[in-house]
Amino acid sequence: MIVVALGFVGCRNEGKGVTADGGDSGPEQFDIETINAYTPVKNQGRAPLCWAYAMLSAIETEHIMRGDSVHLSVKYAARALAEENFRRAYFTCGRGPHTMRATAQTLLDVIARHGLVAYDAYRDADAADYGVLMEKLRRTARKAVNTRLPLRRAEKLASAVIDETLGARPRHVFMLGARYTPEEFARSVCAPGEYIALTSFTHHPFYETFPLEVPDNWAQSEMLNVPVDTLMSRMERAVRRGRGVCWEGDTSEAGFSFDLGTARLPDGTDVSQAARQLAFERHETTDDHCMAVVGLARDKAGRLWFIMKNSWGTDNPYGGLMYVSGDYVRLKTVAVFMPRSAWEDRR
Repeated sequence: MIVVALGFVGCRNEGKGVTADGGDSGPEQFDIETINAYTPVKNQGRAPLCWAYAMLSAIETEHIMRGDSVHLSVKYAARALAEENFRRAYFTCGRGPHTMRATAQTLLDVIARHGLVAYDAYRDADAADYGVLMEKLRRTARKAVNTRLPLRRAEKLASAVIDETLGARPRHVFMLGARYTPEEFARSVCAPGEYIALTSFTHHPFYETFPLEVPDNWAQSEMLNVPVDTLMSRMERAVRRGRGVCWEGDTSEAGFSFDLGTARLPDGTDVSQAARQLAFERHETTDDHCMAVVGLARDKAGRLWFIMKNSWGTDNPYGGLMYVSGDYVRLKTVAVFMPRSAWEDRR
């Protein structure tokens, strides 16, 4: 094991928060039942990279709770996806998906294909404008196609464009007196197939996999479909056991407020399996944002809340964490990612 030192409403932090419920009474009080270790809360700014921040954070928590301190580079994963987008634009003459929005599964796929580096080896580019970067790469791809430039030369041009925004790509990770390639480092922190993607919708059979039909799943990644009761119980159990869990779901509801640090539904909201399906089919549940799940708490009425590590900075009552009600999670979850061993554990 390698050890290191420590568009939609949701994904980008636009510096806004919904404050319809709360007033001036101060932050809501919770009794924390479980809180797992996590790396410092970050701020993705306007970058549409919540999928990378959240899934990497889940992986970090998984390793920290095992006793291995890891802190991983979001920028490296973003660069790898930008490079893939350029190659896709080159071969499709600009007719493929060229977006930096994605699902948490995209992060796992990028790691499997390109490796990973530690945070200190390739720190976040806080001021990077990924929209501008993607437009530059699209223009570079069009020029390469129009001039019949071979792929290798075209990729060198694209790499130079990315370097201007993100800095040069690290070729090695140096640690404890040893040198590792990004691929070697990645295998030590997230092996291929180590995590499983779960979802819960009735337009596909339960306990079968299917590519969830949401815009950010342009890669057509498959997820295991399970009943919502199973999804909720396995998610809670994994968090209680200190496992790394990533949540992907809808943050467009009025009850989701970063300013208040809470996400809740109106009292009496139907959160049944049928209600989940109807909200999804009506496009009332949308795939907006990803967060890492780091704990569990109870409110004064004894209701369960999930503590999630957001990536919008620390300027809310809980230092950047979000308290998301169990009912909100039940109705508004699009997907959950956890170690396969946590899913398969029957204890």
